[in-house]
Amino acid sequence: MKLVLADNGLHKRFAPLTLTRPVADLRIGILTNTERWKFLANAEVYYETETYLQGKFVTSEDRDITINATVIPSRELAEVILSLPDNSVLNYGTTELARKGNGVNQVRWTGEQPLIISQRWHLYQFNGTALEQDFQLLTKDRVSQPLSVTNTVIGDPSQIFLEEGAVVEASMLNTKSGPIYIGKDAEIMEGCSVRGGLALGEHAALKMGAKVYGAVTLGPHCKVGGEVNNVVFQAYSNKGHDGFLGNALIGEWCNLGADTNTSNLKNNYGNVSTYSYEAEAEIKTDVQFMGVCMGDHSKCGINTMFNTATVVGVSCNVFGAEFPNKFVPSFSWGGQSPVPFQFDKAVEYANNMMRRRGMELTNEEIDILREIHSQKTKSNP
Repeated sequence: MKLVLADNGLHKRFAPLTLTRPVADLRIGILTNTERWKFLANAEVYYETETYLQGKFVTSEDRDITINATVIPSRELAEVILSLPDNSVLNYGTTELARKGNGVNQVRWTGEQPLIISQRWHLYQFNGTALEQDFQLLTKDRVSQPLSVTNTVIGDPSQIFLEEGAVVEASMLNTKSGPIYIGKDAEIMEGCSVRGGLALGEHAALKMGAKVYGAVTLGPHCKVGGEVNNVVFQAYSNKGHDGFLGNALIGEWCNLGADTNTSNLKNNYGNVSTYSYEAEAEIKTDVQFMGVCMGDHSKCGINTMFNTATVVGVSCNVFGAEFPNKFVPSFSWGGQSPVPFQFDKAVEYANNMMRRRGMELTNEEIDILREIHSQKTKSNP
């Protein structure tokens, strides 16, 4: 079976994270939608996304079902989608969930309200719900690896699951507000205080003494310390030291310097405004809590301070004693008065970080970064 996960024209809605990936490759809960559908359907997964992304994220005209990539499928919803009759479309209200063939026959989803992300900040706002859903999906009828007796558990121990090779020592784990999932070869170091939900991806690590308030997702190979609250790290990113990060979204291959702190609440407790790539301007939201959103391959220096609802693009190097601007365009170098980050240097620095993990940018990934750089240059001649 061939499944195509469609952006449905929302590519810029979730930027800067989707400047380098389709909507289906965004992580929320434990998994990305790509990973969920491979798990649920054991199928080939393709994408309907921006042309410049298709060198890495391949599309296919030959398909069995086209699926809305903003829908986070439960097992029950997936079963209905996978069994759709020919030439039918599955709707929930006015939202199309999936389509098979020409979609002439209308089918209504009448089950539990599906989890649908329609704004960038939904990735952290709905992270707790997605995390619980994924926890049940991945752990059903399975037995966790044993938890060391050096730990203190508050709540239901069955809501803690350790995959093979996971290590947790001398930490406090509270499951009363959500499950705690520790991926293969991941580690919670000594002295951590964790309030679920927490998803710790494969080979990820919580550094010693970290304080975690759910719902937090740290994707594969992320290393995080300090204080984190309701954040989602995609993968391969680091916040290795003290500092607060709340209601935030961090892409891949990012690094937050020691004692980086982010505001997630305005002093007047009002709703925030934030930069929208879709509107190409700052927009008002109905959200009170919003921290930084950082695109792939961006970094910030020691003691960086981010204002509420700051947006940092792709391949930025942010540093300086003052608060950086609330919107930092892709390929920027500096703080309040950034200069362009030369493309060749940006690629070099990205590879320097990736080679520490035995990886480097592929030609397809360099082409994606080149297109983002080109788009940024055209908008700022």
